[in-house]
Amino acid sequence: MSKPVFLVIGAGAGIGGHAAKRFADGGYHAVLARRSDEEGLQRLIGQIGEEGGQASGRLLDVSLPDAIEDLVEDVERTVGPIEAALFNLGAQIGNRPIADTSLKAFEMGWRLATFAPFRLAKALLPRMAERGQGTLLVTSATAAMRGNSGQASHSAAMGGRRMLCQALNAEFASAGVHVAHIVIDGAVDAPDTLGKMLGDNFEAYKASKGEDGVLDPAAIAETYWHLAHQPRSAWTHELDLRPWTDTPWWNDNP
Repeated sequence: MSKPVFLVIGAGAGIGGHAAKRFADGGYHAVLARRSDEEGLQRLIGQIGEEGGQASGRLLDVSLPDAIEDLVEDVERTVGPIEAALFNLGAQIGNRPIADTSLKAFEMGWRLATFAPFRLAKALLPRMAERGQGTLLVTSATAAMRGNSGQASHSAAMGGRRMLCQALNAEFASAGVHVAHIVIDGAVDAPDTLGKMLGDNFEAYKASKGEDGVLDPAAIAETYWHLAHQPRSAWTHELDLRPWTDTPWWNDNP
């Protein structure tokens, strides 16, 4: 009997990779897709195999026409029906005033944060609805909840992501498809995202936040596992996660 399939788009060493490990540990075949770093991708697949799980993967540029659609078709045909999927790509370009935000950069934010998950949903959710079950998890950010100075591109794109998830719920929940929008309201201990942004200051930053002061991607993965296995009588459609030391986005200063 084949294993259920968990598809991760944005399977880096942080949230995406840890979610893949958690679902593989729970009996899924994890299919990992990421834009670059073939070596890192294969290392993650190897780690899952060493821990007794099943995983495969490929590099994927979601900006290319038909890339997401072809991925879904290929996985469904060659691996098995996708029972759960995680869209985990960000669209952060850093704090930039409007004058320094090019039209190309603004549009790319929308393409990555809103158009790409729409394409995944269009390719996958009707299949899930036909089978009467399925889960789509969507990693999001504080920018989806409020627009801060310098965050015009990111906030517009992630706000669109949040509304997309609400529209998908309205259309597909009654067909047994669970869509969850997860607001990551804080820094994540991820070497290939925050680590690259901070460089040599990465460890010092984490130390400055204190014990458990930075979001642990393994802990986030446990939440994702829980969301994908909730009884449908009590589905969570949106939640937010942050370290215990941080002020929630709705009380923090803009």
